[in-house]
Amino acid sequence: MQYLITFLEGFISFISPCMLPMLPLYISYFAGNADKKHRTLARALAFVLGFTGVFTLLGLFAGTLGQLLARYQTAVNIVSGALVIVFGLNYLEVIRLPFFKGMQNGGRSISSVFSAFLFGVIYSVSLTPCVGAFLGSALMMASSTGGAAQGTLLLLTYSLGLGIPFLVSAILIDRLNTVFRAIRKHYRVVNIVCGVFLIVVGIAMMFGVLNVLLSVFS
Repeated sequence: MQYLITFLEGFISFISPCMLPMLPLYISYFAGNADKKHRTLARALAFVLGFTGVFTLLGLFAGTLGQLLARYQTAVNIVSGALVIVFGLNYLEVIRLPFFKGMQNGGRSISSVFSAFLFGVIYSVSLTPCVGAFLGSALMMASSTGGAAQGTLLLLTYSLGLGIPFLVSAILIDRLNTVFRAIRKHYRVVNIVCGVFLIVVGIAMMFGVLNVLLSVFS
């Protein structure tokens, strides 16, 4: 269950208002001077591996920290859940968190797989203000699991939710423009759904409901 939630958080991060509009620019970076579609895909994969590595390390840290705080599990759940609820309220614009503002991007084309990987590593840092709410929620869930391995897997799952759409888009960017335009047209609805989703997850974490569901589905 927690893996499904973090995967969905990764996917919703992909369609967030400050991520999706930049997608054609990212794809153009990957294409660069590549004359073959498989080269574009290879660079997109290296890019995904770059930010996946960073996020997975963050999950390892969060899970290890949660393991050290296992004796205070109830308090960890309450604090983590409360933070996730705050993230949700930010999406609903009930409160304003200035450090979750969108990012500005620019740059040159990616000329190699290695440079695409480095771009992914740098991107994982610059991405935080844009998808910080969902990344933060995934990290809070990782810390509440109380295990380094599980925290690592949770953030790996989050990265897959964010990375798989990138890879699909690198292949089908021309065919997906209509879908992307439809999503951008309804961003207010998307934000409301995102905010409600985070609040529900936060409440479930605070009151231990998420732990009960995890035990039932494990």
